[in-house]
Amino acid sequence: MTRSLLDPSAVPAELRPYLAELVQRVGILCGPHLLSVFAVGSIALGDYRHGRSDIDVNVVVEPSLPGEVVRELAESLADGALRCPAAGLELVVYDSAFVGRPSDQAGYLLDLNTGPLLPERVSFDPAAAPAFWYVLDRSIAYQSERVLYGRPVRHVLAAPSQRHLLAALMASVREHTTGIGHLPDNQVLNGCRSVAFCRTGRWAAKREAAQIISESEPDFRPLLETAVRSFERPRTAALELPATEVRTFLAWVRERVEEAAESRL
Repeated sequence: MTRSLLDPSAVPAELRPYLAELVQRVGILCGPHLLSVFAVGSIALGDYRHGRSDIDVNVVVEPSLPGEVVRELAESLADGALRCPAAGLELVVYDSAFVGRPSDQAGYLLDLNTGPLLPERVSFDPAAAPAFWYVLDRSIAYQSERVLYGRPVRHVLAAPSQRHLLAALMASVREHTTGIGHLPDNQVLNGCRSVAFCRTGRWAAKREAAQIISESEPDFRPLLETAVRSFERPRTAALELPATEVRTFLAWVRERVEEAAESRL
């Protein structure tokens, strides 16, 4: 059976041929074991920036999928086999038994990072990466329900519990505070998104989150405006942000997230 994008208009035009081919390859390899393919990250939140954003995709399969197929997926979707038009592809494969219940674990069968601006990474061991990334992505997927192929997201994926989600948020803030491997604008905008989520209970796109925080925290407004301008440029042309101001803002973000966690747990 031919697999095609459920709703091509739901993804940016620049990505439609690539995502259609990705869905086709996943469908051919997984066959009847494939349950759902859905977008996460900037595509799910409607804030994809070509030349800046990654393509974030989750795949859910039946637990009976043979292990060798997971390795074949990694080979078939690597940038050398399928050229990624974006900054990179971050693809995670789960089995339905795991994602059908709330969890604070990474729990993946495959975590693939590939593409022109991403360090190549293929992992079959969910203990090899910090779990918070996956918890937050599953929460975004559950909210956004941006299906590329197969069953609705909420038919295959359980939302993380509030306790797991707040713990993941705090881990994310700590990660971005280090600055290692992160562009300063991304540190700042992810901080905005974390605080906006604590205030509203919903995930906002990075630029929307920056607007929310700018309106209530005018002292940070110049920094946030610069971060947004930088985010709108390609990664290779990102603007420099004042390091001291970034650290001050991230310390403020950490305090807000910790306050939210203490009040709700």
